Formats: sequence, C-alpha cells, structure tokens
Amino acid sequence: MIELHPVTLADKAWIDPIVLAENSPSADYNFGNIFLWDETYCQQVGRLGGRMVVLLRYEHHPFFAWPIGTGDIAPVLEEMGAYAAAEGFPFVLRGVTADHLPIIRGLYGDRCAVTEERDLWDYLYAAEKLDTLAGKHLHGKRNHIHRFEEENDWRFVPLTEELFPACRQVLDQWLASSGENDGDGVYDEYKAICRAFQHYGALGLDGGALLSSGKVVAFSMGEMASADTFDVHFEKADGDITGAFTMINREMVRHIRALHPQVQWINREDDTGRPSLRQSKLSYHPDRMVEKYMAELRI
Repeated sequence: MIELHPVTLADKAWIDPIVLAENSPSADYNFGNIFLWDETYCQQVGRLGGRMVVLLRYEHHPFFAWPIGTGDIAPVLEEMGAYAAAEGFPFVLRGVTADHLPIIRGLYGDRCAVTEERDLWDYLYAAEKLDTLAGKHLHGKRNHIHRFEEENDWRFVPLTEELFPACRQVLDQWLASSGENDGDGVYDEYKAICRAFQHYGALGLDGGALLSSGKVVAFSMGEMASADTFDVHFEKADGDITGAFTMINREMVRHIRALHPQVQWINREDDTGRPSLRQSKLSYHPDRMVEKYMAELRI
C-alpha cells in the first residue's frame, strides 16, 4: 500500500540512494528538482520496496512521476494504479523516458496510451565540448567569450551564501525583464531559485558566480543527476553584458569538471516550449536528448 507525504528536506537521505541506483541522466529525478519545485507541483513522496513514488499536481491535474529505483516494477505500478482509481483520477505517468517505454508497453500493451512531450526533453552536452567550445559550430560562442574577456575585469568564484544577495539582484533583474508571466513558468522558476538560495547548503548544490569589476553579473547552480551527468538547475546573467551567459556557462562547466572529474555530460534541462530558450539550447548543438513521454495506463 502506498503511503505518501509532503516532501521535506529529511527525505533527501532516502531519496538520494534511489536516484543513484536509477543512474539516469534525466533532470526529473534528483532530489534538488523535486524539492525546489514543490511550491509549483505540490508533491507527495513515498517508498514502495526499492522505488520512489512521487505524486504531483499541476494546474489541478494529479499525475505520477516514473517510479525510479530497483526491484520489480510491475507491483509498484499496480499499486500506483490502484491509488489513482481510489482517488478518482486517471493513472498518468510523466517523465517517462525512451528507456522506460518498452517496460510499460510490455506490461500494459494496448492499455497504454503514450504521448510525446517534446517541450520537456532534456538537452545533454559533452562536458568537454562546453569546456573548450571547440569546432566551427561554436565559433560564435568563442567570439562572445573573447568579447567578454576584453571588456571586463572578471573572475569566477564558487557560489557561497555571502554572494546570494548580489545573485538575487541578477535574478530580480531577470524577472523584471521577463515579466511575471505565470503562463510560461517564469515566476515559478523565480520561486524555485529563491528556495535554492534558502536551502543551498542542505541540498548539497554546487554553483558558481561570475564577477565583473567585483560585481556579480551571472550565477549558476545544480547537482549530480547520475554517476557521469551533472544537472544545471539554474543559470542567470545580466542580459545587458555581452557574453555573460556564454561565460557563466563555460566557467561553471570547468568548475564542475574540477569538482567532479567523472562528469562526462552536462544536462541543461528542458526548454519548456519557450522559443527563445529552445533557440539558445539548440545553439550549443546538444549531443544527446533525454526524450520524455506521458503514458496513461488503464488497469
């Protein structure tokens, strides 16, 4: 029987080992993203055997995340389906990756309706590529770097609590320029980043800040998603400074590679269907995509 409760920081202790066991490059499963976006998704979590069950709500519609972990998944899905039936909502799974589809189809056959969710696909890049920006396709990025270096007295430093107020100024500037538009999730992201500042140490996040003439002009933070993949949760920069975004991207990757030499991939998460964000992520020429699907299962 599923026993669910609202997510708290205390859940990190049992969720982290399950995330490591799943070892997926997806950005959906690590504890940071679960906790930081809780105000938006009103999540409840629980364990069934060696798997994590997460029930989310978005725009008043409940759905389950894929139950990551170890052990036989069939009885876990059965329990989740029974829970949905008892609560009177459709049994819907989201965050289903291409690796999961054969499992679902093998268990449910024609009782499974799958829908591609392109707006939620994660962008994965080889860490070395984002570090060096080598190759003709990234020539423009190197030009941005060179211009930033020529026009700024800059340095990159690890993100610490003392820098949070200055980072908040960059964040507030981003919000003002974006507009408080709940429809495209801008304010939801703002709230998640504020929560990251509040619980940065307890969540074990890694981050960095880019300074120009001693002033913070960009920051980035994230956490390990799998044994070889680092997930960049947030990256914000002063849009009026040419090359600031490109520079924080490169310097953060170099910082992470120094901290975690095993990292081979950088997950820069999805684009939520926002055209400008999609264009930006595609401009770095992703090496892989974590495809995601929604599956409605009939029990």
